[in-house]
Amino acid sequence: MTFDGFNHEDFNVFDIEGLDERMSAIKTTIRPKLEELGEHFSTYLAAKTNEEIYYHVAKHARRKVNPPADTWVAFANSKRGYKKLPHFQIGLFGTHVFVWFAVIYESPVKDKLGKTFKAEIDAIHTKIPGSFHWSVDHTKPETLQHNNLSKEDLKKVFDRLSNVKKAELLCGVCLSPDDKTVQSGPAFINKVEETFATLLPLYETAQKIYLQEV
Repeated sequence: MTFDGFNHEDFNVFDIEGLDERMSAIKTTIRPKLEELGEHFSTYLAAKTNEEIYYHVAKHARRKVNPPADTWVAFANSKRGYKKLPHFQIGLFGTHVFVWFAVIYESPVKDKLGKTFKAEIDAIHTKIPGSFHWSVDHTKPETLQHNNLSKEDLKKVFDRLSNVKKAELLCGVCLSPDDKTVQSGPAFINKVEETFATLLPLYETAQKIYLQEV
């Protein structure tokens, strides 16, 4: 594997004005790295989940005017797509790299998953590292750091997942462009592997519910 980390040139892509201009830069600068990560982590996650895992690099094909604020590679156990499935993501905003377990707005199991996570609140609150982050909207860079969330705060996040139609739930790490882990290929690979291993119980719970409900 030749992945050598992300650099400031990658993050500066999101300062480029214009849809065509930014997409061109994403395709030449960031997408090859996402492809490399896709190949590596689809194999890694297949071994961890005992499932066939496929990677999906964001194409942003529906965009007609506004340039994307982020880009990513997603991992799921379907070759056809990932948006309805519990999945993992690695990607970039202009401000940070994100590594997520994700259940987004198209998922058909958000209601039951929110209730299940709420019932397991004690274990989740304890086992998720304080440095991890939660997000309720994958399109926005703002996150909630786990250290700063009480059990009641986390319950509200899970309630929202169950009760709000467009609600989403993502959990993982956010890393600054200046983080040496981000800038080193081997260090970043190790960090992502550790993160995915920590998030695996959330994925397994979500996947079990998905298989029961769909």
